[in-house]
Amino acid sequence: MLENFARIVVIGVGATALFDVYLALVARAGLPGANWTMGGRWFAHMPRGRFVHAAIAEAPSIAGETAVGWAMHYLIGILYAFVLVAVAGTGWLVAPTLLPALVVGWVTVLAGWLVMAPAMGAGFAAQRRPNRWTVRAVNLSAHTVFGFGLWLTAWALA
Repeated sequence: MLENFARIVVIGVGATALFDVYLALVARAGLPGANWTMGGRWFAHMPRGRFVHAAIAEAPSIAGETAVGWAMHYLIGILYAFVLVAVAGTGWLVAPTLLPALVVGWVTVLAGWLVMAPAMGAGFAAQRRPNRWTVRAVNLSAHTVFGFGLWLTAWALA
């Protein structure tokens, strides 16, 4: 049981790290990357009762928001790895297959499109962003990389 728990944590961290490497490359190519400071600001406002913002960049900054953003990003990646194993079963840890991991990656993009983007002021699926189709393409490709990372990390551990 504890061994599976540790494996799942490593799988979530590995997949999230691959996601981050991909987004760093995307940003170097001049495309929209990730800003975990703004995500951290969003999360840091929640205990203060503020869940929705017209524009998160205009919300008051909160000490430690960058660290909060990175921590939540990795925690969520780990939680998604737990969801994958809960759906696919613990046998997946021994013989990981790509499709369930990719499906989880593709489904997780909906959290950003349907929850985070609207709550941070960008609208559903970044509809209020002038480059919304580019943002959507980057989101979908990054979450595909995340799904691939779930499988690749599990495969490396199996």
